[in-house]
Amino acid sequence: MLGMDSLIELIHGSSFYEFAALLVLATFVGVLGAMLRQPLIIAFILVGLIVGPSALGVVQGGDEIALMAKLGIAILLFIVGLKLDLKLIQNLGSTAAIIGLIQIGLTILFGAFISVFLGFDLQTSFLIGVALSFSSTIIIIKILSDKREIDSMHGRIALGVLIVQDLAVVFSMIVLAAFSSANEGVAGGDETAGLVQALLDVAIYTAILITALALFMRFAALHVVSLIARNQELLLCFAIGWAVMLAALCDIVGLSKELGGLLAGISLASTPFREAIMSRLAALRDFLLLFFFISLGTQIDLGTLGNVIWPAIILSAFVMLFKPIIIMTLSGVLGYRKRTGFLAGLSLAQISEFSLIFSAMAFSAGLLGQEALALITLVAVITIVLSTYGISLSHKLYGLLETSLDAFEKKSNYREQEDDTGNKNKAYDIILFGLGRYGQAMADGFIANGQKLLLVDFNPEEIKKWRKAGHDAVYGDANDPEFFHTLPLKKAKWVVSALPQHNTGVTHEDPRLVILQALKDNKFKGQIAVAAHHQTSIERFQQLGASTVFLPFVDAANHAVEMVLSQPKPKIKTKA
Repeated sequence: MLGMDSLIELIHGSSFYEFAALLVLATFVGVLGAMLRQPLIIAFILVGLIVGPSALGVVQGGDEIALMAKLGIAILLFIVGLKLDLKLIQNLGSTAAIIGLIQIGLTILFGAFISVFLGFDLQTSFLIGVALSFSSTIIIIKILSDKREIDSMHGRIALGVLIVQDLAVVFSMIVLAAFSSANEGVAGGDETAGLVQALLDVAIYTAILITALALFMRFAALHVVSLIARNQELLLCFAIGWAVMLAALCDIVGLSKELGGLLAGISLASTPFREAIMSRLAALRDFLLLFFFISLGTQIDLGTLGNVIWPAIILSAFVMLFKPIIIMTLSGVLGYRKRTGFLAGLSLAQISEFSLIFSAMAFSAGLLGQEALALITLVAVITIVLSTYGISLSHKLYGLLETSLDAFEKKSNYREQEDDTGNKNKAYDIILFGLGRYGQAMADGFIANGQKLLLVDFNPEEIKKWRKAGHDAVYGDANDPEFFHTLPLKKAKWVVSALPQHNTGVTHEDPRLVILQALKDNKFKGQIAVAAHHQTSIERFQQLGASTVFLPFVDAANHAVEMVLSQPKPKIKTKA
C-alpha cells in the first residue's frame, strides 16, 4: 500500500490528480459537514486548510485553483447583475450611500485606532482599517440567495451597501496601485503626477465603458441575445464569455474583475432570457465557487499566525460588533425597523475577499508588513466563518435579542410600511402571503372570483406593482412575528400562504411555521391554508392549525390528468 508521503508525491505528479484528490476530499468533508448540519462554506474552507501548505500540502497548482476561483467570482457577480433591478439603486440609492459611506469611514477610523493600540504604526494601522471596512460580497449574496432573502428589504439594503463598498474598494485599489506606481518615480512631484494621472485614466475608462454598455443595452442587447438564444448551448457559452470578457476588460483598464462581472450581468438584465441564463449558470457557479473557498483556506499559513492570534481575535470582535451596530443605528435613523437593521447589519459582519486582495497589493507595494498581512488574513477567516453561522441563524438570533434592540428603532412611521396603515381597518376575505409565480397565479384567481384580497410580500417592487394595478398590498416579512399585529386579522376569513419551501435545512426558521404560530398567538379565528411540497408536511401543518394544505405539484398533476381524461376520446379508424 502507498504511504501518505508516496500518495501525496503521486498526486503532485499531475494537476489532474490534484483536482481529482481535491474534489474527492471536498465531497467527503462536505458530506460530513452536511451530516453535522454545518454550512458548506465552512467545510470548503476547511478543505483548503487541509490541502494547503500548513497541513498536508496536497495542492501545488495554486494558479489553477486561483483561476477557477476567479471564474466562479465573475459568474457569481454576473448572475447578481442579471438579478439586479436598476430601480434598486433608484429606490435605495440614498439609503445605501448614507449607510455605506458612514460605515466605511467610521470603521476605518476606529479600526486604525485599535490597530495603533495593538502596536502597529500609523500607516499600517490605516491600511488595516481600510481592509476591515469592506464586507464579503460573495459570502453575503451566496447565503442570502440560498435563504431566498436577497429580495427582502434587509437583503436589498445589504446589497446596496455592498455596491457602495465595492465602488470604494475599487477606488482604494486604484489609489494603492497609483501610489505603488508613483513610488517608482524619483521625485515627490512624480508621485503626485502619477497618482493624478492614474485616477484620471480610470475615470476616462469608466465613462467610456459605462457609455458603451448603455448603448449596448439600449440598441443591441435584445437583438444579440435573441439571435444567440436559438441555440441553448450557444446561449450558455455566450453568457460565460460575456461575463469573463467584461471582467478581463475591467481588470485591464484598472477596475476590478468583480465589477466587470457585475456590469456584464446588468447589461443583459433587461432581456427576456435572463431567467434562462441564470438557471443554466447556477450549478456552474456553485461548482466554481467551491475553489474560491478552498483557495481562501489554502492561504492560511498556521506557522505565521502565532504572533497575531490575539490581535486577530480583538479585531474580529470589533468587526462583528461594530459594523452591525453602525448599520442598525443608521437604519433606525433613516426610519427602518429594528429587525430590518439587525438583519442587514448581521449580514455585513465580516471582512471581504477584497480585503485580502487589497492587503496583498499593499504588501507587494511595500506599504504593509508580513505580520499585518497575516493578521488581516486571520481576521478574514474568523469573521467569514462566524458570520456564516450568524447569517444562517439570523432570525433565531433576532428572536433572542429582540427586546434589547428597541433603541435602534423609531416608535412609528416605519419606512417599510409607508402607506400601509390604511389597510388596518379594512375587511378582507383573504390575506395572501407570497407573490412568487404560484402566489401571483392564486391572487389572479381570487381577484377573478370577486374576493377582497390583501397581498403581503417582502419584495418592495412586487408591492409597488400590485398597488399600481389598484390592489391592496403591504410590505411584510413572514418571519417577523411582530408584523402580524399590523394586519387586519380579526376581519379576515382566510390567511393563505403561497410561500415556497426553503431548501437550506434547519439553519433558519421556516416562514410557514412562523405564520401558523403567529396566527395562533394573535387568536386568528378564520381558516388557514398553506402550500407544501411534500406529502409528509400535511399532517404537521394541520396539527399546527392549517385547515387546508396545498400540494402545488401534486394538485397541478392531478388537474392535468383530469383535463386529459375529460376530453372526448378520439375515434380511431381501423382498416377492415
